[in-house]
Amino acid sequence: MVGVENFIRYLIDNLGFFFERLTWLSVVDLALVTLIFFALLLLLRDTQAVVLLRGVLVLVVLFSLLNSLELLPAFSWLIRTTLPALVLAIPVIFAPEIRRGLERLGRAGFLFSNGKTSPEAQKAISAVVGAAMRLSDRRHGALIILQRLDSLEEYVRTGVMVDAQVTPELLLQIFYPNTPLHDGAAILEGSRLVAAACVMPLSASGVLAHTPDRQLGLRHRAALGISEVCDAVVVVVSEESGAVSVVHSGRMIRRLDAERLDNILRAFYHPDAQRRGLASLFKGIFPSGSKPGGEAR
Repeated sequence: MVGVENFIRYLIDNLGFFFERLTWLSVVDLALVTLIFFALLLLLRDTQAVVLLRGVLVLVVLFSLLNSLELLPAFSWLIRTTLPALVLAIPVIFAPEIRRGLERLGRAGFLFSNGKTSPEAQKAISAVVGAAMRLSDRRHGALIILQRLDSLEEYVRTGVMVDAQVTPELLLQIFYPNTPLHDGAAILEGSRLVAAACVMPLSASGVLAHTPDRQLGLRHRAALGISEVCDAVVVVVSEESGAVSVVHSGRMIRRLDAERLDNILRAFYHPDAQRRGLASLFKGIFPSGSKPGGEAR
């Protein structure tokens, strides 16, 4: 009890010392640090990295509290010895997320746009919407990736090169059951269908485990997986139910009709959405409270 009382007294004294030295510059300093952590948490949300980050934070806080009691000298020595190694291991653990964030911040032209939605994007959206509705009516599964700023070259190399003008008929032919290219994703760059039968990374975030629907299989996991590692927009057609979904940044919205699908896709290429730049790190097109049943996570 004496040790706990000493710790509480020490904590109160430090809080008093902190508030005595608090100035407007200190408030700005704390606000900047808070903003950085908030941005990092938004980048990592709904990914497997969040679980790792939570575990690291719990360990650091627990070990710091035990070390501050000064009742366990051997344990304190162990913590002082191993904690720097744990800090050095964080960049290794979160290497993919750090790399993705740095690539987005360092990309030339990231903060600016030409103020117009390109005709190529309009053609691609019209073709994708038309094909998705026809595929939905026929219950033909499909996975269509619309590239935005992040390069998808490493995933293009896993598929079959097509490099053709995208049309609804071409997409229908690719995703016709039992054809050589139907199993995998089609990647679109502008108005060109670059490749088909591409292999996508599967999501490990566990988002689909919270949905009551049983029709969400590997296509939807692949759609979530690619959306977690880049800024691409993904259109998924369920082979079992025919439901059309859009996925972006680990968020999924399902059961779309043609008009709503068209509006959502065009919103991603609207000049206002492009000009947001860094603001897109803090607010996506999908509402944060959406869930996989209708407005889905």
